[in-house]
Amino acid sequence: MRANAQVSANVEEDRGLFLRGTRLIVAYVRAHPRPFLASVGGAFLFAVASIALTGVLGAVTNRILTPAFQGGVHAGTIWWGVLAIMIAGSLRALGIMIRRYYSGVSGSAVSATLRTQISDQYRELSLHFHREQPTGELLAHMEADVEAAVDVLYPVPFAIGVIFLVLFAMIALLATDPFLALIGFLLFPSLAFMNRNFAKRMEGPAARAQERIGEVSAVAHESIDGALIVKTLGREDAETERLHEKAEALRKERVTAGFVRAGFEPALEALPALGTVFLLAVGAWRVSTGAITKGDLIAFVTLFGLLAWPMRFVGWILSELPRSVVSYARLQRVFEEPVKVEPPAHPVQLPEGPLGIEVRGVTYGFGDQEVLRGVTLDIPANQSVALVGPTGVGKSSLAQLMVRLDDPASGAVRIGGVDLRTADPGALHDATAIVFQESFLFATSIRNNIALETGASDEEVERAAKLAQADRFIRNLPRGYDTVVGERGHTLSGGQRQRVALARALIRRPRLMILDDATSAVDPTIEAEILGALRRELATTLVVVAYRLSTIRLADRVLYLEHGRVVADGSHEGLLATVPGYAAMIRAYEKGRG
Repeated sequence: MRANAQVSANVEEDRGLFLRGTRLIVAYVRAHPRPFLASVGGAFLFAVASIALTGVLGAVTNRILTPAFQGGVHAGTIWWGVLAIMIAGSLRALGIMIRRYYSGVSGSAVSATLRTQISDQYRELSLHFHREQPTGELLAHMEADVEAAVDVLYPVPFAIGVIFLVLFAMIALLATDPFLALIGFLLFPSLAFMNRNFAKRMEGPAARAQERIGEVSAVAHESIDGALIVKTLGREDAETERLHEKAEALRKERVTAGFVRAGFEPALEALPALGTVFLLAVGAWRVSTGAITKGDLIAFVTLFGLLAWPMRFVGWILSELPRSVVSYARLQRVFEEPVKVEPPAHPVQLPEGPLGIEVRGVTYGFGDQEVLRGVTLDIPANQSVALVGPTGVGKSSLAQLMVRLDDPASGAVRIGGVDLRTADPGALHDATAIVFQESFLFATSIRNNIALETGASDEEVERAAKLAQADRFIRNLPRGYDTVVGERGHTLSGGQRQRVALARALIRRPRLMILDDATSAVDPTIEAEILGALRRELATTLVVVAYRLSTIRLADRVLYLEHGRVVADGSHEGLLATVPGYAAMIRAYEKGRG
């Protein structure tokens, strides 16, 4: 599901930086035009009021200040001059307020759209993509890259106002005196040349700095997320050194960019000041010849003073442009990542009642590594089946294909006779549930973790917890179902987390239930009670990825996998007597327990 306002820009590597930045800004404006245009309107008002203010100052000089030294001025004239300055200044301030407010609204809207698009893309990309990408890199895309990509938009309305300001200033200069206009014509091309040279030099350091930010985020996330392992293995110094190396690489790139910026910004600030000096020199000569009045010179000096700070603002845009283009290019790589699990063009609804599973010639793998090789099997509705086999034979991959977390490279998976590639995604999510060995809980109450915004009542939450054999321990917690668990649920034991996650799946009363070693941390007695309750209370097809003998024995049927294929199908006792690999695995498990 994409955001309503799409942001898309074809940022091509072979095009000039300025052109790529311009295309990017245009894409942002198209996504949210109204606040941007309102901000530009404020910038236009600022430009008009600024020119008006310089004109008023020139008129005040000619009609009030100069006559005041020659014989006096009527009080009414002074008050009219004060009122004109106040009106022009107030309009200028109003333009600044409108520009700043709506510039912030525009940038925030684009940031929200980009983050929504990234989030949607993350959700739609295959598990293979998420396995390959460090979590820190994904977070860097969502935070640092989005922020850097949009930073260039905030000053754009003011830059447009500066263009208006320069245009009006040049018209005023030309209309009054060509010698003064010549100074402006020399100044502005010089600024453009400086800006172009600066942007070219900044692109490389900006690109490398954004890459280093992703690396720092990835290392920091790993170290924090794996804090328990770091402490128990005494890896604190090693992890600190690893983070130091990445942070030092980021610092070097930022310092390089700082050197480039340090040479550009003072020069950008000095150029308008030099223009003012030349303007005073030429203007004094022109006043002495009578070509212009003292008021005209005051107006133009004031105008150049007003232009000095906006010119620095234009420089800020150009200094942000390389970083924004590079950051968006990093986001673009995520947007262009192919989505393997595409929604069907004509979704098919699933039949009512428990759902059987048909797997036909399924092949699946990661990159060049093939995990499943031509798997074919049938699981009738309402049957409980254990998927058993050595580590790495594809049991979890097969389970994930059954709920379409990914699509097979070849072959088909059908539920209730419907190919999952054509099944309605919403109906599939409502009808199926998968619970993993690693149970992720959110940092909220147990009640909210179970209900998970499904609108379930308190009675339904408690009923699901009872089915998962979690109600008893939940009620013994300090605040019962309203107890807030820590991040990832780490304040609960492994078995408790698994039971809460199971209750979360059960609250939707799925018609196909898959447990991917989801009770591995639960006592075998409680596990038997859980599976028994599922069979009694739910009309569901149950698939269990099993390792423990106690779990296998509870299933109606066992499917044994080796080397990515189903090599045996039958009861536990039958496979134990006829399949050497299965028997060896069971004996190894029993020996390990002993």
